[in-house]
Amino acid sequence: MSWLRLVPVMMLFGLAGLLAFALITRTESIQTMRLVGERVPEFELEALNSHSGFTPSGLTGEAYLLNVWGSWCPPCEVEHPVLVDLARSGVPIYGIAWRDSDANANAFLTRLGNPFSGIVRDPAGVAVIELGVTGAPETFVVGADGVIRARWAGPLTDDVVRRVILPALEEGR
Repeated sequence: MSWLRLVPVMMLFGLAGLLAFALITRTESIQTMRLVGERVPEFELEALNSHSGFTPSGLTGEAYLLNVWGSWCPPCEVEHPVLVDLARSGVPIYGIAWRDSDANANAFLTRLGNPFSGIVRDPAGVAVIELGVTGAPETFVVGADGVIRARWAGPLTDDVVRRVILPALEEGR
């Protein structure tokens, strides 16, 4: 009869294990699918001091990455070498410096390198809201036609680049 007392505990652990397994093995959420297949929203923001700016409508004709980042964001620093490598390999990357000052964003880029072909500032989160970004970093693959091909919430890794980013870039060319 004492083993019957363990049944609820075993069921709880089993359920927790299934939930953990589902969370670990799930590669894309509903949030990362939002806007995929739609045109990138238009926004007009000021360029980060001493950098080229951009607007999404001005970037049609080539596939590119749109990366939301901030100097205050530790995961952005973790992903930054991946962005630098992508830029060195010829991938155009445009950045949105979210909730950042010119001084802090420029210091971040001076220290870690600048992978961006253009950078705009979004201190109030105007573009970030339009894109549905919930946190930094977040990266969008935009096709030459201006349509979002893929979206990744969280830091890019070599594995994510290989599995998600490069195939979507190729599709968008």
